[in-house]
Amino acid sequence: MKKDTFRVVTRGTDGRILIRDYDNQDALLRRHTQVGVDDCSTDLDLRGLPVFRGLIGPIPEGQNIIRYESPEVFETLTKQWTIDKPDRRSHSRSRKRTAPK
Repeated sequence: MKKDTFRVVTRGTDGRILIRDYDNQDALLRRHTQVGVDDCSTDLDLRGLPVFRGLIGPIPEGQNIIRYESPEVFETLTKQWTIDKPDRRSHSRSRKRTAPK
């Protein structure tokens, strides 16, 4: 599926996360200054997309969203992501294995 929604995530002056979606690249280009293009993403759908001054991205989000984040939001969410590791089941190594009969 083609990525066709551009999302910019920033933090407001009151500390809340602000999310603004754009239906196309042109709308995003009118509000942000392009400084280059992505040429090394492992997600091939992102290659050739704009890189903007003051934003981290492009980042894939779901099936059709291209995400950009302010550096502060990127740092905060990355730290939170590393703290919120999913619970893993512990496998006991001391279990005896019985040979099949």
